Amino acid sequence: LCPLGAQLTSDLGIKVITGLDPPVFVQPLDLVKNRMQLSGQGTKAREYKTSFHALFSILKNEGVSGIYTGLSAGLLRQATYTTTRLGIYTILFEKMTGADGRPPNFFLKALIGMTAGATGAFVGTPAEVALIRMTADGRLPPDQRRGYTNVFNALARITREEGLTTLWRGCVPTMARAVVVNAAQLASYSQSKQALLDSGYFGDDILCHFCASMISGLVTTAASMPVDIVKTRIQNMKTIDGKPEYKNGLEVLLRVVRSEGFFSLWKGFTPYYARLGPHTVLTFIFLEQMNRLYKTYVLDG
Repeated sequence: LCPLGAQLTSDLGIKVITGLDPPVFVQPLDLVKNRMQLSGQGTKAREYKTSFHALFSILKNEGVSGIYTGLSAGLLRQATYTTTRLGIYTILFEKMTGADGRPPNFFLKALIGMTAGATGAFVGTPAEVALIRMTADGRLPPDQRRGYTNVFNALARITREEGLTTLWRGCVPTMARAVVVNAAQLASYSQSKQALLDSGYFGDDILCHFCASMISGLVTTAASMPVDIVKTRIQNMKTIDGKPEYKNGLEVLLRVVRSEGFFSLWKGFTPYYARLGPHTVLTFIFLEQMNRLYKTYVLDG
């Protein structure tokens, strides 16, 4: 990767360029994913058969505004997570750049990206907790809903009713997901691109980059979803008779597999991939084009 490309990729997110994912498009996907991951929790029958069933059910029962439940939390999550991640990445990248201007090597850039992603995830966890709870509220009976009016109301009530540390509930799986996403995107894109080029059917062009990105998006989604469902369940759990529903992430995994089946770890795959897939494609196509321009006009200019 060239220095410019490395700086632009940050932790391999196109959000380095745009700053934020567009919440108007992302929020409904987050809502459906979270509802799917909570559907059938414990011994309950699944509320939704598929992601499309979940979407239509939400629209039918909660209206169009219902699919934007938790939008304020989504905006705060993007602001806290993205700004922290980019700031940490920029600082570490500059410190690791040699005196002669030589950028860090591939593996060091990957480590910097994962470190920045994990740090940003830690800072963004309170907004993530609020988002999970707000998007989950509509699936509960009226008397069991938390009824947060906005993200700041959610943060204040969580602090007052459950303690300050509850805002960081699930921070470990949240950080783990950020690390897994970065690592999986890096490795799977590089490997997929090389395999496509070695096949003899592809040249080093946009079509190859697109196909490799789509494969990378699938691999990244599949790799990170079990961690994501752990995060969702822990952040949404309630304390019953003074005891939390789950002790740790491992218990979540075991109970999901035992009660709901092994493949339930990938519930919500469609909306998750619908978000991550295009994100991955844009990230790597943009990166490849920037690398090509850098090589043409800077290195060979």
